[in-house]
Amino acid sequence: MGNLGFTEILIILVVVLLLFGAKRLPEVGASIGKGIREFKRSLTDTQEAIMGNDDQRNLQPRQPEETTPAKPAGEPKRLSQ
Repeated sequence: MGNLGFTEILIILVVVLLLFGAKRLPEVGASIGKGIREFKRSLTDTQEAIMGNDDQRNLQPRQPEETTPAKPAGEPKRLSQ
């Protein structure tokens, strides 16, 4: 299995552009970035817990990153009337 060249990367980018569209690419990139950051953070927290570095840290869990608040849906839907 060799390295990816310029042509292969260009083909992959064109396919991604066709699949998601130009308007959704920033959203997809942001969500992938947040997922990677959260994964790295959980690996770090797990490694610190295993190694016993809890005495050096404040034992409170980390707060999640700020996200945009969900839009209010109004009244909840009723299952039966």
